[in-house]
Amino acid sequence: MSVWRRLGVALGLAVAVALLLRPEWTTGFLPLLSRTATLALVGVLAFGLFEQWPKRLPRWLARWVLQVVAVGVAMPLTMLAVYLLATKAGAPPFWKDEDRMNGFMMLTFMSLLLAPWTALAALVRQKEALAREHALAARLHLLQAQVAPHFLFNTLANIQELVDAGSPRASSVLRSLIAYLRAAVPQLHEPASTLGRELQLVEAYLELMHMRMPDRLQFHLNVDKSAREVRCPPMTLLTLVENAVRHGIDPSEEGGSIDIVVERRGDRCVIRVSDTGVGLRNTEQGLGTGLSALRERLQLAFGGAAQLRVTALERGVCAEVDIPCRPH
Repeated sequence: MSVWRRLGVALGLAVAVALLLRPEWTTGFLPLLSRTATLALVGVLAFGLFEQWPKRLPRWLARWVLQVVAVGVAMPLTMLAVYLLATKAGAPPFWKDEDRMNGFMMLTFMSLLLAPWTALAALVRQKEALAREHALAARLHLLQAQVAPHFLFNTLANIQELVDAGSPRASSVLRSLIAYLRAAVPQLHEPASTLGRELQLVEAYLELMHMRMPDRLQFHLNVDKSAREVRCPPMTLLTLVENAVRHGIDPSEEGGSIDIVVERRGDRCVIRVSDTGVGLRNTEQGLGTGLSALRERLQLAFGGAAQLRVTALERGVCAEVDIPCRPH
């Protein structure tokens, strides 16, 4: 939970407590609200302080216990300090004034009743959020690990076709494959890439595919320079391009072209890959593997803020990814 959110929750609770105690308070609402707000701010401060300090604790002492105890202890001490400082010079101590003593007891009791439980609830939510984050990271890592053999086996299958056919291009294609894999494989273990690095991989991949079918594949890139630093899951653009080659251009006897457009629209970035291949009618099964995994990776990385759309063209298919701009 962010500091501002903690402060908002604490001050909201302070207002609620002040409204609850208002009928029993004799000196006005603003003095009461100032005291409950002071308690709330001190509670947030104590909670945050012992979240980081001390850095090392004895094994028998859990940090969450320290935080809850610190918040609980801070409440009566804060109230004592407030009432001592509010006592005018020459006036009797507050414990000798029945109204002030009653106010002190009410606020101390309410703070001891609410503050530790509020701190404990915050810790539970924090642990749940951390657990969800770890689960999402593990799932994303698994998906990326599944992508690695997908690309590797597809490309090796292309090399095998050239070798079986006795093509003299097999050796040069294999060299290009090695250069491509040296750039691609390390990115599979990164939590995020940039569109600039994605474009480098895509150009290497398309050069590789062009060597395999020089008469049947043409490609064009139109990239907004300001979009190169936008973050995205690894292999986002490459998945779209590889899908267009494998399920659009490759099955077509006459081949076709692939157009790649990357443009920035305010705080959004649109990645569009269109091909003039065989179209959706012959690619229903193929679209399920690579693009389904990409859709899940986008969901894990951006939640509902990212979209993947696949539409049929008069000739071919257009796959479009719309993501929020997150500079590297």
